[in-house]
Amino acid sequence: MRAEETIKLLETENARKVLARLYGENQVEANQARYRDLIGKFRENYGDRDIRIFSSPGRTEISGNHTDHNHGKVLAGSINLDCVGIGAVNECSEVNIISETFNQKFTIDLNHLEPSRDKAGTLDLVRGLLKGFAEHGYKIGGFDAYITSNVISSAGVSSSAAFEMLLCSMINKFFNDSRMDTVAYAHVGKYAENVYWDKASGLLDQMACAVGGLITIDFQDPAAPVVEKIDFDFASRDHSLIIVQTGRGHADLSADYSSVPGEMKKVAGFFGKEVCAQVTEEQVIGNLAQVRAFAGDRSVMRALHFFEENKRVEAEVAALKEGRFQEFLELITASGNSSWKWLQNCYTNSNYQEQGISVALALTELYIAGKGRGACRVHGGGFAGVIMAMLPNDITDEYIAYMEKALGEGCAYRMSIRPYGAVCVNDVMESV
Repeated sequence: MRAEETIKLLETENARKVLARLYGENQVEANQARYRDLIGKFRENYGDRDIRIFSSPGRTEISGNHTDHNHGKVLAGSINLDCVGIGAVNECSEVNIISETFNQKFTIDLNHLEPSRDKAGTLDLVRGLLKGFAEHGYKIGGFDAYITSNVISSAGVSSSAAFEMLLCSMINKFFNDSRMDTVAYAHVGKYAENVYWDKASGLLDQMACAVGGLITIDFQDPAAPVVEKIDFDFASRDHSLIIVQTGRGHADLSADYSSVPGEMKKVAGFFGKEVCAQVTEEQVIGNLAQVRAFAGDRSVMRALHFFEENKRVEAEVAALKEGRFQEFLELITASGNSSWKWLQNCYTNSNYQEQGISVALALTELYIAGKGRGACRVHGGGFAGVIMAMLPNDITDEYIAYMEKALGEGCAYRMSIRPYGAVCVNDVMESV
């Protein structure tokens, strides 16, 4: 579909319905304008071509903090902030990408997909995605893309995974007849991060961005995670999800992030297993003295967090399904307390005087205690960055003002769960 035809499509009633589901009723016109602007910029840079629109959301982690890498359970959702791209096949052996948000323009030769020496940055990530498709038995080819994103960077909402899943949806549509499922997307993204960034990431971020909606995922078999969509809208309970940026840490946190899965796996290693999902909490407690001597006390605490967090995910899902929303909020609070006390990922020991997450949680807990309503917890990887609060709508504006006064203007973002993951928007419009 050419540019002018696509712009006309955006004005149809089907398009308005889809945009309302993606972004909310009050954001339809703004995103129609956003899409038109992107189409125009694609045409300016690549010419008038047969194009498609793609969208991939950021994600929020509701519960299941640092469990996926040890084959545990999570509750997560896609959010109404997304990475959007206009794409077209170019019939050559090059991938050309313009990223408006990060002011990048680059070309990748499909015949040279080896990583750079540094193993960092967008080029290596895209090379890794393309190589991942080939390694997993899928086709790749040349295409052009113009991309923008409003998924907040360094905010624990997976801006990099949103970008990865956007490109996966393009490659799937253009070269694989849309036959790939979202689990395949996630494995390709994980491959790219593991091999081309040397980042020990799991599948959570990619799965939550790719699938869409509020979902629970069981990673017991990581090759085939069990995904269940949860039919629940927080707006139906007059609550909003708020992400608060507490300020980026100045230290390199790679070692802190890697220590979490590594220490959990060391506990499993005492029993001759690879991950904590292969042992039980009772086994660890029954052999506690020996496990402490073998793996260390923090490793034991992190393993206990893993076991209890899995139970909380199950309890939260049941509470949402059965309409016990207050119990759900209490479980969110328990999850946050476990992350702070047992998992210990609210600040880094290498710089214990920098505790942005701890300060933000303390302020939020004081606010919630004063109101008698709501819940909060660390969000995402931790150590620096972001917390999550879930509050009744009648106090969210007051809370945001309270946090911005303490931490700086623009630190808090109200978000909603969207029902679509990484998609070709044209296909969704045609199916409504």
